[in-house]
Amino acid sequence: MTDLYYDTTGDGPTLLIIPGGAGHPMGLDAMTGVLSPHFTVVVLDPLGLAHGRLGEPVADQRVQDWSDRARRVLDATLPEGESAYVLGTSAGAVVALDLLARHPERLRHVVVHEPPCVGVLPDGARQQARFGEICDVYRDKGLAAAGALMTAVLEEREVEGELPDGQPLPREEELTNPMALSLAHVLRPFTAYVPETGPSPVPLTVGAGTDSRGQLLHRTAEFLAKDRRADLVEFPGGHLGILQHPTEFAERLTRTLLGAGTRG
Repeated sequence: MTDLYYDTTGDGPTLLIIPGGAGHPMGLDAMTGVLSPHFTVVVLDPLGLAHGRLGEPVADQRVQDWSDRARRVLDATLPEGESAYVLGTSAGAVVALDLLARHPERLRHVVVHEPPCVGVLPDGARQQARFGEICDVYRDKGLAAAGALMTAVLEEREVEGELPDGQPLPREEELTNPMALSLAHVLRPFTAYVPETGPSPVPLTVGAGTDSRGQLLHRTAEFLAKDRRADLVEFPGGHLGILQHPTEFAERLTRTLLGAGTRG
């Protein structure tokens, strides 16, 4: 039995996509449809949530474990002697940075869209603590309260009024809810991850949403790009731009990877 779960579509050079949240690739079909004429798109599903494992027990996750799975998927899908393009978004962008640090020889160009690796910031310890608070609030008050605090943290403001009162999800319900799984087992360890500093060994582009200007993860992207001497590229939408504007996002990504001759 394998612990590797992924889907492949399209034709051309390999583009590995690492989703955010708990890694469930839901909602990505529209974007991969635009990308597939240009790339062989490989979408990683780190926990197999879209491959029959939603509802099974999930432990606290490690960035390095997702990165190892990504490397093994590249081993399974890359033609001999070739390297891959990589897009990671949100938590998946943290994984892409770890993959870049440990396996640069497999990579051709890495795009990380709004990685929540806030530890790179001068106030990083405070921001990491705020993400930890989101996880604690989820455990104490449930999804609505955690979501309200998450919005405030990303917008770098205090919560207006009281957080909604609620109850934590029953275990069996949590296991079928990717957002809950992310809050319970992914967010804290992934926001605690601090990537390498200094120039990248392969081309690195740091993405930030146009709608995220003035917010925490746009600031993180700017700081990371400067530290890694990488290009900073704005993508349509906000933190969820990959879902909000799939066509425009895919066109911007294609142009970033393949050059100005592509549409978008």
